[in-house]
Amino acid sequence: MQFSGPVSVFHDRRLPETAAPAGYAALIHACELSVPLPRLLSAIGSRHRIIEQDGWRIYTPRHAPEASLEGHLTFALKYEGLDLAVLKRIFLDVKEGDIAELVRQKPTGLYARRIWFLYEWLLGRELQLPSADKVSYVDAVDTDLQFGGTGQNSTRYRVRNNLPGTPEFCPLVFRTSVLNEFIAQDWKERARAVVSEVPKDLLARTAAFLLLKDSKSSYVIEGERPPQDRIQRWGRAIGEAGRAPLDAQEFLRLQGIVIGDERFVKMGFRQEGGFVGEHDRDTQRPIPDHISARHEDIASLMAGLIAFDHSAENDLDPVVAAAVLAFGFVYIHPFEDGNGRIHRYLMHHVLARRGFNPPGLHFPVSSAILDRITEYKSVLESYSSRLLPCVQWEATQKGNVKVLNDTADFYRFFDATPHAEFLYECVRQTIEQDLPNETNFLRSFDAFRAGIENMIDMPERTLNNLFGFLRQNDGKLSKRAQENEFTQLTRDEVQQIEALYAESFGEGGGGA
Repeated sequence: MQFSGPVSVFHDRRLPETAAPAGYAALIHACELSVPLPRLLSAIGSRHRIIEQDGWRIYTPRHAPEASLEGHLTFALKYEGLDLAVLKRIFLDVKEGDIAELVRQKPTGLYARRIWFLYEWLLGRELQLPSADKVSYVDAVDTDLQFGGTGQNSTRYRVRNNLPGTPEFCPLVFRTSVLNEFIAQDWKERARAVVSEVPKDLLARTAAFLLLKDSKSSYVIEGERPPQDRIQRWGRAIGEAGRAPLDAQEFLRLQGIVIGDERFVKMGFRQEGGFVGEHDRDTQRPIPDHISARHEDIASLMAGLIAFDHSAENDLDPVVAAAVLAFGFVYIHPFEDGNGRIHRYLMHHVLARRGFNPPGLHFPVSSAILDRITEYKSVLESYSSRLLPCVQWEATQKGNVKVLNDTADFYRFFDATPHAEFLYECVRQTIEQDLPNETNFLRSFDAFRAGIENMIDMPERTLNNLFGFLRQNDGKLSKRAQENEFTQLTRDEVQQIEALYAESFGEGGGGA
């Protein structure tokens, strides 16, 4: 196995200074692997301080591992955490006997036992090794670096399997300062505190409006303007999110709700390739931004995703778990159409199922995403852009793609850290802004309506129309409205109504 010396460029990624690739980078080079590169690569520099820049962490000479399979695997597990897609490709590339010998040399070693466990867990085959001696258990996932599950002890390796998924689906999330701070702030309790101050009848109206707003926003994100009945139908589906665990039939049911007209959509799980992107105007050749999982792999990937949802011992933070499940689904892209809306539904599903939402309320996550649409697209591309170069494909006669290589592991295992950070930002927005804003708006509207009713007998539809005119014109009733729809109002009444609006909503207000 040949390891690289100091370089200034690695796989088209410039290093901040000339340095020798270490850990995963060294192993990817030595094994000539075609895999999505980790977001952060490691190398050994000449300076005696660690620097982090441009997707690289440059370590000092004293961190340099032994130039061997064991040396770089140990370095990776110690400093870089688990990249299961890369590890599996390494294990498939090296000889089985090399891993077995590595364990024999250090049968009680923490990293040797973790490597042994990961080899058998990822490949589903046993090495010819006796069970480990009775030494202290070590976690498969270093929870100082990444989020893990509760864990089950495996006596064969004396390793606690705290991987949050199965070999069919197990994305991982790093413990960044951003996520640690979000978790420490306990947004679940903050949401309950906000809700506890809202009267029940007002909360019910707030929840209903936010649900409808979220459903509409989810379609807008996809560039669609469906009729109101489809928006309401999807809103009702979101309102039921989390009541039952997922299964294949539930996914098919959700797609049926999302797709209003099935005449031009092949319903059900894909039976051919799929991609997100454009077509060349002249040739109709695909120009993919993201290539979906092969249709041959969908059954296995969806089974893994469903198992992740069912996992009783999976005690991941609810927002982290929601990001893993939802973004894992959208990368797999199992349907011809409807993937984006179901992807966002899954966020609601996990948050509700794990008791993160206050009872009776679903956070308008899609509304927050719509407000952050550029950031949302950037988060989706944070993995798609690294995945795309590893997918070999050819165009079909129908303008679709046919994947030519084995890519399933790239959808089973990926780094969902940016996705979890983004979703937490959206949850914070819904709790700090959307929920109180809508509640305050309804309070203000109730005050405005009561004031109008004390002044004038006016049907609900006319009152809503009056409010709409005022809201559109910064609290003033336009001359056109006074001369047409509200010609029967006196000048004094118009002034009183405008004053009431200003008192209820503030000068130029209008709330949510």
